[in-house]
Amino acid sequence: MEIRSAIESQALNLTVFSGGGLVMVYEIVGSRILSPYVGTSTYTWTSLIGVILGALSLGYWLAGRLADRNPSARILAAALFGAGTLVCITVIGEDVVLPAIASAALPLEIKTVIAALLLFAPAAALMGFIVPYAVKLKTHSLDETGSTVGRLYAISTVGSIIGTFAAGFVLIPFVGSTRTLYGVAAALFILSGLLASFATPRQKAMAITLFVAAIGVNEAGLLVMSRAFNLHETDTRYSRVRIFDTTQARSGREIRAMAIDPFIYQSSMYLDTGEPASKYHRYYHLVRAFRPGFEKVLMIGGAGYSFPKQFLERYPEKPIDVVEIDPGMTALAKEHFRLKEDPRMRIIHQDGRVFLNEAPSGTYDAVMIDAFSTLFSVPHQLTTLEAVREIRRVLKDEGVVIFNIGTAVTGDAAMFLGAEISTYQRVFPEVAIFKVDGSKRDEEVQNVILAAFASKTSIAPTDAETREMLEHRIPLDSVASQPVLTDDLAPVEYYASFAQRRFVTDLR
Repeated sequence: MEIRSAIESQALNLTVFSGGGLVMVYEIVGSRILSPYVGTSTYTWTSLIGVILGALSLGYWLAGRLADRNPSARILAAALFGAGTLVCITVIGEDVVLPAIASAALPLEIKTVIAALLLFAPAAALMGFIVPYAVKLKTHSLDETGSTVGRLYAISTVGSIIGTFAAGFVLIPFVGSTRTLYGVAAALFILSGLLASFATPRQKAMAITLFVAAIGVNEAGLLVMSRAFNLHETDTRYSRVRIFDTTQARSGREIRAMAIDPFIYQSSMYLDTGEPASKYHRYYHLVRAFRPGFEKVLMIGGAGYSFPKQFLERYPEKPIDVVEIDPGMTALAKEHFRLKEDPRMRIIHQDGRVFLNEAPSGTYDAVMIDAFSTLFSVPHQLTTLEAVREIRRVLKDEGVVIFNIGTAVTGDAAMFLGAEISTYQRVFPEVAIFKVDGSKRDEEVQNVILAAFASKTSIAPTDAETREMLEHRIPLDSVASQPVLTDDLAPVEYYASFAQRRFVTDLR
């Protein structure tokens, strides 16, 4: 009897430790599961953390009541078995539930809450059974309640710490988000088996069938997409990335695209020539008119390196520095987008704002920005007054900024553009904006180029293409003014949620 008690005690300790880790792995991986559909903004993290905490609280409450009535390891085992089953359902259901949520014309914050509730709350609630049941099963007298609770929460917290580091440093970059969920489900099934053989053979068979089906459905889907569209899906340190081949609607040409969200491509190129397939990239060449005789250029945002590759071809004597936060993106660009090493191109894997803070003053003739965290959201640390001052500092006296923004020109979807105009006007004496596609209505979400000049300049068109782009300049007063963005207050995700909602509405 004592041996069995010791074995059960160790099994409970292992369950508490593993449960703490599995919850954190599930939560962190959840952000990667959601990101291709609702983005990686603070809204996503806020919703996911809040929903999982709420689900765990519900689990604690239910488990506490049940443990007082029936303090049996079989009940805890059943909860873990159910949690594993629900994780399998998450794997199977993500590609059905998330596209439907992404296409709904709802505020971004509502989408993220609904997605977290449907996919992650049920399993998290059952994981919440672990500590209350362990406390009840391991407490033999009231005199040791405090030490028992403290010890179990310490074990759970250590598990959570290890699970957090394992998810971020090992599982997501080297195993992948969906395949990590396979492991979470398997671990929950194993823990339930350690605690009690509660399930009937039929229930066990159903769980095993569901587990195999979850893996089979996901892997088969990836295989089919890979063969049909040359799909490559992977997790980098910062993003869940999909690369695939498709046909561009407007030209009928084959392109290769990189996407980290369901609506837009972060990079695309024509497969026959390797040239950028998007229109906005050519506006970076306005540097020839804005700063004739320019020498050194800084590009913040690499992704598929569409413009840097073209820059090297068109300006064979000029160097470019490219700041890309994600080394995984650079590796993917080399593998899938024909990026090659070149002594004239220096690639720096660093956050753009950190690079700006540390870069020498007066270094660049132009700073070009094409950085998106997801959807229509620019990383907030690159948008603020303090960031713009750093951009001005690294520019030469006649330098220029060329900034690609996904926005409308009028309406709520233009609020971020209005805020950036106000922010740049506080630092630069002259600011201009250009619609990339003149046929777009002002209320539509589109690519708009913001240009800011370190000194008053007379723009000199150099060729027909440049003149045509300059004709797309629109008055600044077309855009409603918004407050200046600062490091203390930069509601970038809030502004982006309006642009996203407008974009989804226009797709219908």
